[in-house]
Amino acid sequence: MVQRAQDWFRQAERDLEQAEDSRRAGRHEWACFAAQQAAEKAVKALHLHYGQEAWGHVVARLLRELPPQVAVPAPLVEKARLLDSFYIPPRYPNSFAEGAPFEHYGPLQSEEAIRYAREIVDFVRAQMA
Repeated sequence: MVQRAQDWFRQAERDLEQAEDSRRAGRHEWACFAAQQAAEKAVKALHLHYGQEAWGHVVARLLRELPPQVAVPAPLVEKARLLDSFYIPPRYPNSFAEGAPFEHYGPLQSEEAIRYAREIVDFVRAQMA
């Protein structure tokens, strides 16, 4: 089987760059979504690194389902839970009672999302080293 962990991890890093670019451009909804994607792909890379496949988009669950030899800090799982809330709502107007998604996200949300995603990407990087 072809080892794809590095491909997934490199894309996670690129998604994190996209989150930062979107934040600078004032597209905070996209920054939040890209941050969630960065965390998701990084954790999937770690699963692949350990020879297991991972499915789904819930980063907190993906972290909890890592092999027992990976000690995932509980605060990291909590940060993933916040990122999980950025998977659908930033993209779909019907996620809110009214208004387009971009009207519901600002610098506070995108800064936090990027910070948490970076922590997860850094955690994965250290585990894969």
